[in-house]
Amino acid sequence: MTRTALIAAGALLAFATAQAWANAPGGASRRQSSANQPGAHHADDSLPHDRHEGLSVSADAYSDPARAKEKFGKSADPLPLGILPVEVFLRNETSEPMHVDLSTIQLDVHPHGGARDEDIDAMSLHDVAAAVAHPKGPSAPQQRRFPVGIGSTGDKKADKVADVLGPLVLDSDIVPPMGTVHGFLFFDLGDDMSLAETASVYVPDVTIVPSQKALMFFEVPVGKE
Repeated sequence: MTRTALIAAGALLAFATAQAWANAPGGASRRQSSANQPGAHHADDSLPHDRHEGLSVSADAYSDPARAKEKFGKSADPLPLGILPVEVFLRNETSEPMHVDLSTIQLDVHPHGGARDEDIDAMSLHDVAAAVAHPKGPSAPQQRRFPVGIGSTGDKKADKVADVLGPLVLDSDIVPPMGTVHGFLFFDLGDDMSLAETASVYVPDVTIVPSQKALMFFEVPVGKE
C-alpha cells in the first residue's frame, strides 16, 4: 500500500472512531457543552485548579460587579442578588472519556471568625432566572424545581433571563478524551458576598467511563485568600 493510501486509511479510521463516540449513548452528542459553541475558550493556566489522575478542574469566580455585568448583561446579571457565578473548566488529559456528576458539585464556604463551614449546592438554571427576573420575590407560587435545561417555567420574565444564561451554563457531564468542557455554575451566597473570598468549588464524583473507576475528589479555591 502506498504512503498516500495509508494516510487516507488512517484519516478514515479516525473519522469513524469520532463518529462512533459522538453517537454512543452518554457520548458527546447527548449534551452539547458551551465548549463546542462559537467563542468558546479554554482555562487560563493562571486560574486556580486541581489536577490529578488525568483530569484538571479550574474555577473562575465572577465576584467583581463590573466583570459580571459585562458577561451577563444588566438584565441577566445574578451577582446583585447575592448569586455567585463560577465558570468551571474540566480538561481531560487521557484517552478515555470521564463522567462528572454535576448534581453533587458544591461551593464549600469557610467563614472567618471560626464560624461553621457551609456546603452550598449549585442552583438550577430556572431558580437563578426566577431570582434575577423577580428580585423582590415571586408574585405567584413557583412551580417545582426543574433540572438544568428543562423547558419553560411559564414565567415570561424568567424565561427571557434563562435564554441569556442557558448557553453559558455547565450542562455537559461527559468530558471527552483529550477534550475540555466548561460553563457556569451559580451559588446563592445571600447577602454576604464576602463568603466568596474563602470559598472553594468541590467536585466529589468523577469516574472513568469504561472502567467506572472513581477518581479522588477535586477542590479548587475561588477567592483571593
